[in-house]
Amino acid sequence: MQKIMLTETFPQDWVRMFIHLANLFFEQSTIIEEESEEAIRVAFSLDLQDGVYVGKAHLSWNGNEYSSSFSEREDAGDSKNKSRQLKRIYSHLLLEALEQATGMQQAWGILTGIRPTKLYHKYRRQGMSSEEARRLLLERHRISEEKSELLAIIADVQLKSIPDLYELKDGVSIYIGIPFCPTKCAYCTFPAYAIRRKNGRVESFLDALHEEIQEMGKWLTARNMDITTIYFGGGTPTSIEADEMDALYQTMYDSFPNMEKVREITVEAGRPDTITPEKIEVLKKWGIDRISVNPQSYTDETLKAIGRHHTVQETIDKFWLSRNMGMKNINMDLIIGLPNEGIEEFRHSLDETAKMQPESLTIHTLSFKRASEMTRNKEKYQVADRTTVEQMMHLGEQWTAENGYVPYYLYRQKNILGNLENVGYAKPGEESLYNIIIMEEVQTIIGIGCGASSKFIDRETGKITQFYNPKDPAAYSLAYAESIDKKLAHLDAIFPEAVNKS
Repeated sequence: MQKIMLTETFPQDWVRMFIHLANLFFEQSTIIEEESEEAIRVAFSLDLQDGVYVGKAHLSWNGNEYSSSFSEREDAGDSKNKSRQLKRIYSHLLLEALEQATGMQQAWGILTGIRPTKLYHKYRRQGMSSEEARRLLLERHRISEEKSELLAIIADVQLKSIPDLYELKDGVSIYIGIPFCPTKCAYCTFPAYAIRRKNGRVESFLDALHEEIQEMGKWLTARNMDITTIYFGGGTPTSIEADEMDALYQTMYDSFPNMEKVREITVEAGRPDTITPEKIEVLKKWGIDRISVNPQSYTDETLKAIGRHHTVQETIDKFWLSRNMGMKNINMDLIIGLPNEGIEEFRHSLDETAKMQPESLTIHTLSFKRASEMTRNKEKYQVADRTTVEQMMHLGEQWTAENGYVPYYLYRQKNILGNLENVGYAKPGEESLYNIIIMEEVQTIIGIGCGASSKFIDRETGKITQFYNPKDPAAYSLAYAESIDKKLAHLDAIFPEAVNKS
């Protein structure tokens, strides 16, 4: 743990900001108030001279001294806007000083949030050109030219995929969470429970899920709402039986209005060991041909280490089963930095992917999520160093370009290896619309099912309110009615128009 001592007192939200920035350089950081020989000592100064803020930082560590400076014209606006600017200036100062002290460069600059693409879209919506937006990313946020260019490319692809991306606020998308998996992966913190047919847990959950779909459908139908996308996630939605899937899709079509206008329905079939011919036939019956078949790795030893009880060959077999039975839009996921994997293992995974040419490929970077098995027992899992994961990411960028894929969405996570990112690539025209919508937060998403997160987006201000259904299937089965009432109250506040807008 790296101790950091600040020579002055800051508000708690600023202290959290300093810790987030320090964690980009050290595995774990803490702010202390008393002098310590091991601590990094940081002193700031900030003056306003002729409408320009001039800031400096002096950092002392291990007997060495480092200095940074940053200046920026004072922003117009209220006290809230001024506070945001000051936090940004202090972030610049601390980041530059830490880069000097450690020799590490942060390609994402002062950004520690999940959705950097939103920032680029924000500047474009304010009327800036692509070049102006990229310049702000570089100057205001210290994002590298390489990452700024990536954001610009992704945003352009998104607007081609969804030309009305900025006008989706009057509709909704739907997320339906099914919390069961064959086993739980070591890196996972999603609501995912090993599916065991005991005590009627699965059946009780599905009964509640049907009712929640029906009740939300009544609200949507009364307002003749348009649904843009529907996404079945989890867990692994194909963990349940084929007849249970069939009944669920029947309820969906019976309950939701304007299903002919839905642009995309996706079902995650991420665990190959859940895919059967019978389940694929059910998907085809309901016109669903966008699924995920996720290998994560093409090394059997890795799959065993992370708790995935299927083989590489099973992934390959189930991909071709799905393809040959008519699945036309298949996504696959790979993860950079899995235990005991380096460049050669990742290159092998890409080589295997090349043989299948899925319509889209998401390249994730391993993140040590707080509640995961991998984080709780880090000593068991040897992962690649920063330099190696950066090389693996560049290898993925090169491979996707050579194979005709374009990046179309991006997000980041806390404690992600190498302070990198997760990038979704797709063949042109095969992008996941739901992934774009949820990452750019341009539309209300109604979460239905276990652990589902709803995001209610105010159509005037853009303010986001989140609501989470219970994560445990038993708790969900007991409390889903209460969750429905709370979500409907949020929806009524966002969409107050008269019933039956048609």
